[in-house]
Amino acid sequence: MSTHFAHAYIKGVDSMPRKTSIVASLVRERYVADAVVILENTPRKSARAVRKAIESANANLLNSGVSIDPKTIRIARISVTAGTRIRRYKPASRGRALPFEKVSSNIFVEVAGEEKVKPAKKAEDKKEAKPAAKKSGEKKEEK
Repeated sequence: MSTHFAHAYIKGVDSMPRKTSIVASLVRERYVADAVVILENTPRKSARAVRKAIESANANLLNSGVSIDPKTIRIARISVTAGTRIRRYKPASRGRALPFEKVSSNIFVEVAGEEKVKPAKKAEDKKEAKPAAKKSGEKKEEK
């Protein structure tokens, strides 16, 4: 059996990298099916983005053209990095403007799955060819 990998990279998630990283650590090194159930029941805003990234990587692996057993798919790597920072200004008293930054996150997920084992064909199992049947178009002789 050989291991195959696929990944997904979600950019610009509207959540702080620290908060998203906490959610990602809940599912690190788990099976994909277990991780999706955990994230569906996690009451965090970033849980939805992490779940979508995991499902995307899972779909990428299943549609890669190789026959993969869905029960063996695990999260090989998951990391959260800081994305772009957008500078904005908030109005303040006396005509001032106070700057603040909207921070985003990038989520990288890599999943690994085992190839399905094809059953070995044995020579004994092959059935011998049956004798050819009579054609239905032949006319019978009448007596």
